[in-house]
Amino acid sequence: MKENFRRKVLKNGLTILFKKRKAPIVSVAFAVRTGGIHEKGNEKGISHFIEHMLYKGTPKRNYLRISGDIENNGGVLNGFTDENLTAFWCKIPGEHLDIALDVLSDMIKNPLFDESEMKKERKVIFEEIKMRRDNPSIYTLDRIHSFLYGKPFGDNMIGTEKTINSITREKIMKRFREIYTPGNIILCVVGNANFGKIARFAAKNFGNKKGSLPKIKISEKNKSSTEKRKGLSQANLVFAYHIPHIKDRKSYTARILNEIMAEGMSSRVYLESREKRNLAYDIKGMSEIAKNFAYNLVYVGTQKKSISEVKKIILEELRKISIELSHEELERNKEKIIGRFRISMEDSHDEMVNLLESEANGVAKEFYDFEKNIRAVRLNDVKNMAKIKKYSFFALIPE
Repeated sequence: MKENFRRKVLKNGLTILFKKRKAPIVSVAFAVRTGGIHEKGNEKGISHFIEHMLYKGTPKRNYLRISGDIENNGGVLNGFTDENLTAFWCKIPGEHLDIALDVLSDMIKNPLFDESEMKKERKVIFEEIKMRRDNPSIYTLDRIHSFLYGKPFGDNMIGTEKTINSITREKIMKRFREIYTPGNIILCVVGNANFGKIARFAAKNFGNKKGSLPKIKISEKNKSSTEKRKGLSQANLVFAYHIPHIKDRKSYTARILNEIMAEGMSSRVYLESREKRNLAYDIKGMSEIAKNFAYNLVYVGTQKKSISEVKKIILEELRKISIELSHEELERNKEKIIGRFRISMEDSHDEMVNLLESEANGVAKEFYDFEKNIRAVRLNDVKNMAKIKKYSFFALIPE
């Protein structure tokens, strides 16, 4: 996999990631090294707001033309904002790479930020905020973040109605001019394309401004609480704990611990909570690992009366892993992780997103060493990490 990968930083500071494939499809993205992690409390949601607005028009293209130029050539267009990255991407037949590069670069260089469109898009974001709150599982996962980190990082990066209302066109323009510069941009292409052609396009169509990023302030904490809500028939709970950041080799140990605990139907919490005790339907584990923060979590949907029992199961399984984890179980879970990694590489879009996130976290050159790094984790590494002393816990329960 590594043989066909290239990474290059141009003189103007723009970073290009390229992975050659034979299939006649290309996944293309322009991404900016910014997100919720760079926001102050009174501007939460500005990165996400800017992402929405870049699809609303440029001097060359209105909204319909932006989507039409991609979709009418058989492509799909979308974007996302996370803590470290704001990305604009499309997946399109390889012969239309020029169109993809032209549309996406136009969006990221020349947004209009029209006042009337901003007014309309605020309403869309308000609905997104409501959607996240109304969905119990999403809300629970959002809330645990604030139980692990102090403000402003602990605040939800989508913002609130108050913060979104306070974001004016002037604030967005200022943010855009400071951050959306070649030095902060990553261009990633995965598919059947020519690297030299991509590099020439990027060098020709972007200036030389390096730009800057706001300072990051992160404070870790642990907190436990429950919240009651009318209209629910199920309790939703999350158990989470801090783990090593992505540049620490122990982050691979944390991925394996998450796998053993709650990833898939053969995981320990799944087997104990669902198969043996019939306490839950939805059980999942997650590793959120970046260069500035990292945590594992276990999510369970269960009955209100079973919250304490499920929490005890999670703590007990961690204790058991720290004492009795076998080499056989460790190797089995390594194979699960590696297998899913290989499956994710089947799709050019998934590989593109993984490369972008790896670059944003400073480890793009190590991305294709993932399997090697997972296999290098030792039994005692996982046992020691399972000795969790501090954790955060949140449960949303029926009133």
